[in-house]
Amino acid sequence: MEGLPDVRFARTVDGVSIGYQVFGRGPALVWMPSLSNIVAQWRVPALRAAYLGLARELTVVLYDGRGTGTSDRRVDLADLGLEAHLRDLTAVLDAAGLPRATLLGYYHAVPTAIAFAARSPGRVDRLVLFGGTARLREAMLPAQTQALLSLIDQDWGLFADAAATAWLGWDEAASGRWTAEAFRTATTAPVFKAWIEAARDIDVTAELPAVRAPALVLHRQGEQRIPVDASRRLADGLPDARFAELPGSTPTLFIENQDADLRLVTGFVTGGRVERRNATSLTSRERDVLRLLTTGDSNTEIARRLGIAVHTVERHLSAIYRKLGARGRSDAVRLALSMTENRHDL
Repeated sequence: MEGLPDVRFARTVDGVSIGYQVFGRGPALVWMPSLSNIVAQWRVPALRAAYLGLARELTVVLYDGRGTGTSDRRVDLADLGLEAHLRDLTAVLDAAGLPRATLLGYYHAVPTAIAFAARSPGRVDRLVLFGGTARLREAMLPAQTQALLSLIDQDWGLFADAAATAWLGWDEAASGRWTAEAFRTATTAPVFKAWIEAARDIDVTAELPAVRAPALVLHRQGEQRIPVDASRRLADGLPDARFAELPGSTPTLFIENQDADLRLVTGFVTGGRVERRNATSLTSRERDVLRLLTTGDSNTEIARRLGIAVHTVERHLSAIYRKLGARGRSDAVRLALSMTENRHDL
């Protein structure tokens, strides 16, 4: 891909102009926004690599929510809740000519993805959910998050710098600098403050049972951030969801262990196939270990649940990686999910 994808514009039913980009080929994946600036984000080396990695097998759609990035900045600050976000998403899907798509709900966008899937089941193939909860107030409880949000009124630039590192973990010079710049230019302090205030009241818990699309709930968080139990509860509340706790501590996708994250998400979206001979070559005990691996259990937890030693779990994992051709834990989870999707029994 040469240069940046063109920015197109969709218009919502209430007259708001929403900027979006479409690139790549294959099944459609809509990466939904939180605090975004789709043009500036391409300058972040790690994000650009992630976009291009996804585009190898997927048609990727990025867009800026109302009041942010390339979208209309002059918006009703009293109307930045769930219904407004649903109008933005609907407008982009319609303008891009996508009758159906997989939704990647990221942080603030997780409840919007859930609500859209519950209310418009015919338009959602799958859900990939990361870093959020059905009740957004829960995602804002960690003390570190509260401290960051207190900076919005005090110093918008300082908030952007701190958020780039604390929320996304990008403290490397180039990525950190460009990420902070993307945050700073994404919107203004008053608009983002209104977004946050509206988010405190977003709760789609009651809509979880109505979601019919298969969901992949992913978790990777450092200390003082969203606890793993919150992501587990989200997966438990969805009728057809799989949970995977990713190794690492950077609270984002596609940055730490980028290749493994790309394979996991792309494999889930495409329903990538795994050779049956690989699936059937696993022993009964190896299948048990692999099942627990896909639920996010640690080696210690797997050992406890199966009544075996931790070093035995490690030995089984080595065999699983070799038989499946997996490069590590995340890759094995991706392959296991693919086997389940294609009715290869584990």
